[in-house]
Amino acid sequence: QVQLVESGGGLVQPGGSLRLSCAASGSIFSIYAMGWYRQAPGKQRELVATITNGGRTNYVDSVKGRFTISRGNAKNTVYLQMNSLKPEDTATYYCNTKTVASEYWGQGTQVTVSS
Repeated sequence: QVQLVESGGGLVQPGGSLRLSCAASGSIFSIYAMGWYRQAPGKQRELVATITNGGRTNYVDSVKGRFTISRGNAKNTVYLQMNSLKPEDTATYYCNTKTVASEYWGQGTQVTVSS
């Protein structure tokens, strides 16, 4: 089992920045990838960015050049640096981790981009 705790969401003006953090605990030795997904009201959950243990990253096209995903030195944390935020980035952001046996989700953190 892996438990995920997210932090860092909030209200920001268009063009602003936020940094999301996610800390994993439990069977972290089995994790091979971590990432962030988001879900806006009335829309399906979508992948935002992922990063593997080897450091390979993947981003949805809409955030490329604005968002950066990274792992902490202990490899049990993942961050999402979000710059040049747009109103369409407003959503609940969920931390995700994958192991060879399963995947796990955090409780979600709200990001609202509005003037």
